[in-house]
Amino acid sequence: MFNRNEKSLLTSWWWTVDKWMFAALLALMIGGILLAMAASPPVAQRLGLSNFHFVYRQIIFDIPALILLFGCSMLDAKQVRRLSLVIVVGGFGLMVMALLFGSPVKGATRWIQIAGFALQPSELVKPGFVVLSAWLFSECLKRPDIPGRTLASILFAGFVGLLLLQPDFGQTLLVGAVWFIMFFMTGLSWMWLPVLGGLGVAGIFAAYYSLPHVARRIDQFLDPTSGDNYQVGLALDSFVRGGWLGRGPGEGQIKRILPDAHSDFIFSVAAEEFGIIVCLLLVFTFAFIVFRGLSRCIAESDPFIRLATLGLVSMFGLQALINMAVNLSLLPAKGMTLPFISYGGSSAISVAISMGFVMALTRKRPGQNFGVSFEGGLPALQGSR
Repeated sequence: MFNRNEKSLLTSWWWTVDKWMFAALLALMIGGILLAMAASPPVAQRLGLSNFHFVYRQIIFDIPALILLFGCSMLDAKQVRRLSLVIVVGGFGLMVMALLFGSPVKGATRWIQIAGFALQPSELVKPGFVVLSAWLFSECLKRPDIPGRTLASILFAGFVGLLLLQPDFGQTLLVGAVWFIMFFMTGLSWMWLPVLGGLGVAGIFAAYYSLPHVARRIDQFLDPTSGDNYQVGLALDSFVRGGWLGRGPGEGQIKRILPDAHSDFIFSVAAEEFGIIVCLLLVFTFAFIVFRGLSRCIAESDPFIRLATLGLVSMFGLQALINMAVNLSLLPAKGMTLPFISYGGSSAISVAISMGFVMALTRKRPGQNFGVSFEGGLPALQGSR
């Protein structure tokens, strides 16, 4: 299909990109559309919309997401950094606009209306935030005189501050976990672990006592009899109803009463209609993408590429894990989408940019040095460009 001797940009992309990861991401997009056809019609009917309203919109969301996935995967490391800076600056501005002019939805002010679509700016900021944090951490590894960790901490504090003002506690935990992973991999002393762990626990207690909806969800998770666990109970029951092979496409009943069947609880709809086997196939696909990214990350010698890939892949995997854990009643409900599967335009765009960056950073490069030294933790990394 593509001649190795050609010098075109597309040919170069084809022979250097991770095609298996690209195929797996495309499979998730297609799976998301198919599951939207199964899960969303009852939700659309309750809202007085056409049966396939959310299916059509998901396809509309996936078109720019696919373009961004492909376009971002063609960038080089320097272009990824520059685009990330634009994303973070623009995204922070949009988050402020959402706080000032957005309309509250379910007690949170996270969205702004653009051309008839609700945009969640914090979703767009996430990939840029991870890449910029990785760059700052990597710079302090290359030149200890640069206060990279301090600057990365300031960037983290700014992003988390905007998230808490919305409030969005689930995204705060996700972003905090990814940032901590990158910080730890820069050679963070073990003595800092209890300090940062204590700060995390203090943050959870602060959210519990200051945010009523967080307290309610935690109480209901710890004591199911303490409140309305209607959605979570139905979601868990769907796995029992579906069994290994499912009740069949369109035969599920729980989606008819679950308010968020097409978004937060689409994994449960898949369990009831297509069975646990299909759910395990989804888990395998997410795990394949994560381990594929981590294997490429380990082979890298450039500290920036290594940290950025680690952060982006960790964010993708943790988001999927949290969503599936909520559906299985292993975590309190958080409103976290299942990447490329749940309905949501902002999430689809965010994941597309993130994984496009991963494929861009892990493309094969001439003269790539795979030598890695682990002196002093990670990273005395060699061969950085």
